[in-house]
Amino acid sequence: MERLSRPIIAGVVTALVGFASSFTVVLAGLRAAGASSSQAASGLLALCVSVGVVAIVLGVRQRLPISIAWSTPGAALLLTTPSPGFAAAVGAFVLCGALIVAAGFLPPLARLIEAIPKPVAAAMLAGVLLKLCLAPVTAMTSIPWMAAPVILVWAALYRWARVWAVPGALVAAVIAIAVTAPPGGLSGVALLPVVEFTAPVWDFSVLAGMGVPLFLVTMASQNVPGMAVLSGYGYRPRLRGVLLSTGTASAAGAFFGGHAVNLAAITAALAAGPEAEPDPSRRWIASVTAGVSMIVLGLGAGMATALVLLSPPILIEAVAGLALLAALGNALVGAFQAAEGREAAVVTFVVTFSGVSFFGIGSAFWGLTAGGALHLLLRRRTPAPTPAEPVRAA
Repeated sequence: MERLSRPIIAGVVTALVGFASSFTVVLAGLRAAGASSSQAASGLLALCVSVGVVAIVLGVRQRLPISIAWSTPGAALLLTTPSPGFAAAVGAFVLCGALIVAAGFLPPLARLIEAIPKPVAAAMLAGVLLKLCLAPVTAMTSIPWMAAPVILVWAALYRWARVWAVPGALVAAVIAIAVTAPPGGLSGVALLPVVEFTAPVWDFSVLAGMGVPLFLVTMASQNVPGMAVLSGYGYRPRLRGVLLSTGTASAAGAFFGGHAVNLAAITAALAAGPEAEPDPSRRWIASVTAGVSMIVLGLGAGMATALVLLSPPILIEAVAGLALLAALGNALVGAFQAAEGREAAVVTFVVTFSGVSFFGIGSAFWGLTAGGALHLLLRRRTPAPTPAEPVRAA
């Protein structure tokens, strides 16, 4: 019984940390994309179910601790992209899922994503995340009496119990909301699970400006690092199966408001590491348990959405920003650590962070385009080394 309980507990913790640390980012992103409160709740539920089903199927079939998550960087991307209307956003979500499936069927497409220079991909992600990570600072200037306790709790837990820092900050935010919420604030809000179908609208500019960047962010910031984490623990799942499963789940969940699911990158170690189970061959129990737990947590999507509706938007964004600080730090290091390619990374970061939009296409696409073009230009202009002249004998 003790051998079985350890990976089960690890799986429950994996799901709790993954859900509590970023569901605010997801809800804020869906709302920014134009979702109503019921559509956002439906999207969160669809993501939880999709994540859970894929984790269970892959874990049982491959007997590997393959943790699945929603695309947190993708949700952050939605926050920085002008709202096209939710039906058009759903079209972009469907395209993202279809491209992930295509990457599974077409290995050259997956290799093309992997060929994007790492500094450029990291800089695009950093440009997306920075705006959201500034929210705690903004919250301190506008609602300091609510933001200060949240930030202090986060800082204290980050020092002594890092894995619980964001969940703890969320609890502090819930307390602050409960103290300041008007009486009857939840009246008329559906607390039970909500499932709402949204028919997609196909808009080329939205598909290019939201769907393609969402696919690139999900692949470069979630699937590729997720495979690296698993490889670091000695697991090498079949990438094709992972992409086909997560892409299909993403496309299906999109019709109910979910944006994208993928390999877990941050929480993957909780299920794949030795803390979950000393025996590597039994750690798949943890990832399967995490999938079951995520489906259960999805039943609280309506309540989570109600919490967001009761709070000042900047407070939820502040919690989301705290949750993404580590991701921003990793992205900045990946973008600017190496001298080679730094100029292209700077251009990518600046254009992405600027928020510019051309032809209705958002800044993430143009940042990646500008940085990739500069990378190619500088690489082509690099002179070939001059062969050394042979030394003549005297």
